[in-house]
Amino acid sequence: MEKTLKNASGQVKAKALELGFLDCGISEASFLVEEKERLQNWLANEMHGEMAYMANHFDKRLDPRLLVENARSVVSVLLNYFSSEKQVDTDAPVLSKYAYGTDYHFVMKGKLDKLLRFIQSEIAPCTGRCFVDSAPVLDRAWAARAGLGWIGKNTNLISTEHGSFFFIGELIIDLELNADDKIVRNHCGNCTRCIDACPTQALVAPFVLDARRCISYQTIENRNEIDPMLKGKFENRVFGCDICQDVCPWNLKSETHHEPAFNPEAKLMNLTRKEWHEMDKPLFNKLFMNSAVKRTRFEGLKRNLKFLDEE
Repeated sequence: MEKTLKNASGQVKAKALELGFLDCGISEASFLVEEKERLQNWLANEMHGEMAYMANHFDKRLDPRLLVENARSVVSVLLNYFSSEKQVDTDAPVLSKYAYGTDYHFVMKGKLDKLLRFIQSEIAPCTGRCFVDSAPVLDRAWAARAGLGWIGKNTNLISTEHGSFFFIGELIIDLELNADDKIVRNHCGNCTRCIDACPTQALVAPFVLDARRCISYQTIENRNEIDPMLKGKFENRVFGCDICQDVCPWNLKSETHHEPAFNPEAKLMNLTRKEWHEMDKPLFNKLFMNSAVKRTRFEGLKRNLKFLDEE
């Protein structure tokens, strides 16, 4: 039985790589005991800001068996989005690398659907669900448990092989697979580059992010006015922020992705500062038709641009 499970796990991982995932790991679907207190404290200190959904379905965030009946395994995958491309105008508002191309939710969901169908047809009939930021799942915790990396001081999952410029997704299935025993120890050491570099001091302590001070939160999740106390601290970031990843020494290992859907349009990368600030809704819709930037909506992007203009 053990040999059968091991063979099946190897097949799943091989298929994940064939589909274009950067890495794949498997863990037993069980309660995340070590995450409970950390999540409780983070919520109690209201560091989730207006992301009320983070406080919802608390038990489901910690127990995948409440998301998929009789869940036995969590298959975690990583998908590279690192890009060496740069916006041409160095004075233009800066867009996070993850938003250069097609919304990753669509891309990853399609690949995870194929992986699930492969398991069902080639390994064993099973029931499962794909997750890409679409439900109360603690992605980084599961990826760390599957041996894909460790959660760094900037609260991102970091891989010794791949850095941290990747998306995380999961399959939760009611099929028992051989779980990975590999646990990656924390390799941050005495380094505090991410904490020192954060312009809004959102990393209030090692491994603790106050989302209310985070540029990504303010430019994407926040639906109200941007906190005026943060004025002059955005370093020209208009949607998302890569600063704590850009300075991480482990990202010297990052290699350019090979996913065509993540390639940016030339028009987007060539936008001048003036064109960004004069952007109208038709241009917004054209540039970001299938982009994660649509999440902030046109009004949100204009709010962000106005905030930068006033800095």
